[in-house]
Amino acid sequence: MPDASHDARRGAIASRSALGVLRALLPFLAPYKARFAIAGVALLIAAAAALAVPLAFRQLVDMGFSGGAAPLVGAAGEAQVNRSFLGLFLVAVVLAVGTAVRFYFVSWLGERVTADLRNAIYRHVLRQDPGFFETLKSGEVLSRLTTDTTLIQTLVGTSISMGLRNALLFAGSLVMMLVTSPRLASLIVGLILLVVLPILVLGRRVRRLSRDSQDRIADTSAMAAERLAAIQTVQAFAREGFESQRFDAATERAFRAAVRRTRARSILTALAIVLVFGAIVFVLWLGAHAVIEGRMTAGLLTQFILYAAFVAGATGALSEVIGDVQRAAGATERLLELLAAQPRILRQPRLSPAPSSPLPASVASTAPTAPAASVVPVSRGAALDVERLSFCYPSRPDERALADIDLHVAAGESVAIVGPSGSGKTTLFQLLLRFHDPQQGRILLDGNDIRGLEPAQLRARVGIVAQDNVVFSTDAMENIRYGRLDASDDEVVAAARAAHAHEFIERLPQGYRTDLGERGVRLSGGQRQRIAIARALLKNPPLLLLDEATSALDAQSERLVQNALEQAMQGRTTLVIAHRLATVVRADRIVVLDAGRIVESGTHAQLSARGGLYARLARLQFASPAAAAPTPADAGATFDHEEEIR
Repeated sequence: MPDASHDARRGAIASRSALGVLRALLPFLAPYKARFAIAGVALLIAAAAALAVPLAFRQLVDMGFSGGAAPLVGAAGEAQVNRSFLGLFLVAVVLAVGTAVRFYFVSWLGERVTADLRNAIYRHVLRQDPGFFETLKSGEVLSRLTTDTTLIQTLVGTSISMGLRNALLFAGSLVMMLVTSPRLASLIVGLILLVVLPILVLGRRVRRLSRDSQDRIADTSAMAAERLAAIQTVQAFAREGFESQRFDAATERAFRAAVRRTRARSILTALAIVLVFGAIVFVLWLGAHAVIEGRMTAGLLTQFILYAAFVAGATGALSEVIGDVQRAAGATERLLELLAAQPRILRQPRLSPAPSSPLPASVASTAPTAPAASVVPVSRGAALDVERLSFCYPSRPDERALADIDLHVAAGESVAIVGPSGSGKTTLFQLLLRFHDPQQGRILLDGNDIRGLEPAQLRARVGIVAQDNVVFSTDAMENIRYGRLDASDDEVVAAARAAHAHEFIERLPQGYRTDLGERGVRLSGGQRQRIAIARALLKNPPLLLLDEATSALDAQSERLVQNALEQAMQGRTTLVIAHRLATVVRADRIVVLDAGRIVESGTHAQLSARGGLYARLARLQFASPAAAAPTPADAGATFDHEEEIR
């Protein structure tokens, strides 16, 4: 997302303190206040039990082992010692139970919050427009969903608990030290305040380095995901060694960033421990002289030493927690950037539908997350109007992909879109699906500006079969059912039969329950295409877009699928981009695009007779001696010439 708005969001997030950034996680903790409260109570009990230990040791030292004025002897002394040690054991039991309860509930919170955060980010990312994915690699999104959320899981499930526990021990021990010896404790407090400042300064550097380290890890994940998705291309060009070297370089950059982060964090931990322990050792040295001079008992000094040890241990643990907090803050920054991203394609409520052809009320009021079949009542066709449409891609603002397009398609009409490479055919389909919004003009569906619809509501009325269709890593039944989630198994099978996919699916090892592999690698190109056609037929939309839907089929399969498509097109509004001449010549009308403009429109016979661009493209295809003038019977003929279609 390297645009101005993204940079502004990133700068605003980075300028906040670590705690300010982490405060954004509170909404994810809020639903679980009860469990958080239980963990807090358990934490207080465990901390209180730990703070009671030095008091028991002071009593034992002063009354039983120090050789003081009134040491305990005989049966009474033994009974007192037994009671003291029994008390210590009970304190240990309370400490153990409190720690176990705290650990369980805090770990549960860590897992739950992480799962909720991943779900929220994934839902948010799915709502983004295509421009979002043009600038942010999917591998980086996956890295943020996994690596970054794992850091937050560590923070919520471990570090926060440890931080609060040690903060309580630190504060409680300081208070007890003040009670034990105000003079010595005040010296320690003053010295600790002097060492906090460099720790905080170094902590901010750890946060910056943590963010950089996570960015390098994301780069590595993105590279690996992209290359593995194109593994056949990599191997076809024998670039395994080249890609291995690139990945090695990326992992080395990630390693160096991690080393810088680890070095800074190690220095932070060492600095905290040395400074705090140094302060405590100095004060204890003063306390030892106080015992020698008779101004303090041995038991009191023992109690003070134990509390000082608690303070020192808590300080070391807190320095570790500070490192975790800074690292999690860097990860949270990256996640907040995803959550702060807003799709450019949104419903524009100011656009009112044309009064002559109102959209069904069910379309305007249904939530976009509902299954497609329940969003829009199926109709047999949708009227489509394109008015003065002009569009430039954001990456090429000075180059018009479409210019002043005017097109009317009646309900139930089939229109073929042809033209040379780069003429704007696929761009028109993307605008019809609202993957982008035009800079000028508008698109009306049944008389309603599509910008007045939620994208999901619009797309529920549109079916598409593309040239390169995605088959998911699940079984054939669920791949086809993706077109309509509430479809029964019988309806799925019927759609497969209509797309002439039933026969090859039945021959799979487990039939419709056969897993098709990642991106359908277990199927041929033609089989994947027929799965996609079955998916679109099952959706049964009023507007059907065919983007070279039969391009991956052999001649025999094409004839079968062409028959199925012709049945599906009956009475349904259909726009077709096709190499195959059979689809083009059988359309009610052919529209010819060139350089983003409509230059011709008419039937196959009319356009052939005019001798314009369409006729020239047809002649290029039929340049061989055996070629004949195309007719509707030329079911296998194609516009395969390099200059014709893309």
